[in-house]
Amino acid sequence: MTSTIEGVQTKPLVRHSDDRGFFMEILREDDALFGRFGQASLSMSFPGVIKAFHYHKRQDDIWFFPSGHAQVVLHDMRADSPTYGQTSVHYMGEDHPYLLFIPRGVAHGYRVLGVKPATIVYFTNLAYDPGQPDEYRIAYDDPAIGFDWTTRFR
Repeated sequence: MTSTIEGVQTKPLVRHSDDRGFFMEILREDDALFGRFGQASLSMSFPGVIKAFHYHKRQDDIWFFPSGHAQVVLHDMRADSPTYGQTSVHYMGEDHPYLLFIPRGVAHGYRVLGVKPATIVYFTNLAYDPGQPDEYRIAYDDPAIGFDWTTRFR
């Protein structure tokens, strides 16, 4: 399940390291995957936690995991998309830093991998409106998506 979903984009992040530490740009206004700024948010989840699934009708997300590791699962819910019904998996985190652009209509969620918490920083093109939330939930084990979150020991 590693197919590419239409409209999903990635941006590798580059660390500039020296004897003092490192510097890394995350998101710039001139990045091709950046549309419009709405909100920046931060969340931490403990090992083994699954936060899935949800999607938006008006909002795009850009995800980044600066610490910890996560298995990110995307499922295309857009009936007019050439990748409708397809699922893809991304392994993100401190050892593999990149931005993941998730277009509206693509359900997304993640599971924290390893033995330490994972932190996600995410950017959206719209600010959250509690009066009209653009959040549509789907159970992590929804049979229509059919994703198996179990780790396979190979």
